[in-house]
Amino acid sequence: MDKDFSRQIWVTVAAALCIIGTLLGFGIIGTPVEDSSSGAFSADATLLAPAGTAFSIWSVIYVGLLAYVIWQWLPTNRTSEIARATGLLAGTSMVLNAAWILVTQWGWVWVSVVVIFALAIVLGLLVALLQGIGHRSIAERIVVDGTFGLYLGWVTIASVANVAAATVSSGIEAGELASQWIAAATLVAAALLGLYFFKRLGGRFAVAIALAWGIAWIAVGRLSDTPYSIVVGVTAILAALVVISGVFWFRQRETSPAPAVL
Repeated sequence: MDKDFSRQIWVTVAAALCIIGTLLGFGIIGTPVEDSSSGAFSADATLLAPAGTAFSIWSVIYVGLLAYVIWQWLPTNRTSEIARATGLLAGTSMVLNAAWILVTQWGWVWVSVVVIFALAIVLGLLVALLQGIGHRSIAERIVVDGTFGLYLGWVTIASVANVAAATVSSGIEAGELASQWIAAATLVAAALLGLYFFKRLGGRFAVAIALAWGIAWIAVGRLSDTPYSIVVGVTAILAALVVISGVFWFRQRETSPAPAVL
């Protein structure tokens, strides 16, 4: 079995595991994520939990992952540089996605933090690899750059929410006022991390859109649902604006064409 075929099989098997995990997370064959782990991941569990609508972005990401699996099986892509560069990490990201849902089903909230951090690192490495690959077709930019850019941006803010869920579910509290300011500071850090991504990975719109999307829905959650917090809500709005304006600024200051528009 040659390496290219092995890679294709790996990505496909990983996608199958990801689908099983998704069925668990949606509650089709398991407990919905928001109800698992004693409700630690519900939209009103913490100050950094996004409103429920935020999670609709997973539909776009999953469609993108399915498109990636099909794309890497096309004869013209079997031995392409981008398929070879991303296959291992793409498959690993899908396995970690399934693993995260599985451990939340078991109520292992702190283990889920480790898993989602590992997922964020894998996605960061994958997107970084894309920086070193030259000209790509529009289809590749959409299917590869677009999908994994959205994936990275969303997992970044999801990691923040995951840590908050683990902390609160463990009974760790800093007091009502202090908790609000800590949450606000965390959102500022998330926005700054987004700016760092734009500097290191190029001004990628997909990363910015997903990151700003998650932060914006945290604002919606804090200004329209419990736990209510003007401090966190307003900070989230400003953080989302920083992310969106930041990606345009980094795109404009690039002196050479970026290898990917997404």
